[in-house]
Amino acid sequence: MSSPTPSTSHKGRYERLLETVSTDDIVCILIVADPDAIASALALKRLFWRKVKKTLLCRVNAIKRSDNLTMIRDLKITVPYITKVNTSEVTKWVMVDSQPHHHKSLNNTDFSIIIDHHPPDPLLKVPFIDIREEYGAVSSIMTEYLKAADVTPSRKLATALFYGIKTDTDNFTRTSTSADVKAFRYLYPYVNINIIKKIESSEINKKNVAAFRKAFEELQFIGDTAYIHMGVVKDADALVILADFFMKMAEATWCIVSGIYGKKLIIIMRNVGFRLDAGKVAKRLFGKLGSAGGHRSAARAEIPLSALLDDTENLSKISKYIADKIRKR
Repeated sequence: MSSPTPSTSHKGRYERLLETVSTDDIVCILIVADPDAIASALALKRLFWRKVKKTLLCRVNAIKRSDNLTMIRDLKITVPYITKVNTSEVTKWVMVDSQPHHHKSLNNTDFSIIIDHHPPDPLLKVPFIDIREEYGAVSSIMTEYLKAADVTPSRKLATALFYGIKTDTDNFTRTSTSADVKAFRYLYPYVNINIIKKIESSEINKKNVAAFRKAFEELQFIGDTAYIHMGVVKDADALVILADFFMKMAEATWCIVSGIYGKKLIIIMRNVGFRLDAGKVAKRLFGKLGSAGGHRSAARAEIPLSALLDDTENLSKISKYIADKIRKR
């Protein structure tokens, strides 16, 4: 498994990457689509230009966030569902910003290349692996590859990578390294800043206005925590969007948004990062009931509704149950 090395090794890593493919290969880059993954896939596709026969780019998840949809629209990016693409002739499968155990749709694919920054699966066996846990974004890693290949990014690619770094480091408030800063500074002269501004101001759209209206109605403050229980929701991703948005409130050090999706209670936690640890708090409060964990500033818990009935008497008591948990945090 590759590990971070000084900048003098970037060229060698790039050369080893190219040794994994040939001009006869039809490559498919498969991603769990978010800004960092999309940008990284675009960079890898550029690196493979004229190095392979053809490169496909596909996703296994829905893209629902308004800002991510704006990124795709304004940068004119095409990322189709894997089921919408003919992959029968693919000879090499590649993944960026993820690993097979992260998504059920990826488990049965035989990957040749994985480039990521999440903790590695110890059972992972792939011909080319470049996993750098301390990096804030895979977009930073891919920027290094572009520099090693002497490829100057286009305005579109630079803007995508720049935004990928911004989102995954949360503007450098999450874990990041000097390499992320260097990549960010390198990309800046090539970026369309107006598109970046538009993407970042696109949290609300016509489809989620109703969710925001309800969130404002349900908003309550428990100390320095902005808490919202949305009840039954049709889309769990809406909870993430709301948590990120209400974390911007001046009075909020924490934001916790919960909702019932299917047969689970989903709880999204955000923290400014300098007080406590969201991942540890999520695990302590909800880990005994279901899956819970995350990073210092962002965490998530998913609890089967059946596990809550003993504690809450009935589902109408869930909001009070979580509020009590927050007070005892």
